[in-house]
Amino acid sequence: MRPILILIALAQAASAFAAGDAGTGKLLYAANCMACHAVDASIAGPSHRGVFGRKAGTVPGFDYSPALKSANIVWNEKTLDMWLANPEKTVPGQRMGVAVSDEKSRQDLIAYLKTLK
Repeated sequence: MRPILILIALAQAASAFAAGDAGTGKLLYAANCMACHAVDASIAGPSHRGVFGRKAGTVPGFDYSPALKSANIVWNEKTLDMWLANPEKTVPGQRMGVAVSDEKSRQDLIAYLKTLK
């Protein structure tokens, strides 16, 4: 019985990450992220093209905090969700001053970031 409960919990967690809408995420990105980020240029924050699957702190030419440079994080659904929910908790000493408290908004943003290949 216990393995079944674990499988159900894993399936629910996987579906939560799969539920993001990239179209809504693009709108959220434009409204909330583009003051500091762009898809193809680093501004106050690093560029986002190719962020999904990339190691944190590795966009060439961007001045990352020492904390993020040494974080040893690869951006995926889980790490992006943790980061967007609470950057300082995820990587103490980082420089991003914005968090996304709404889970659905984080999922939509992550779905959009995944399209930026």
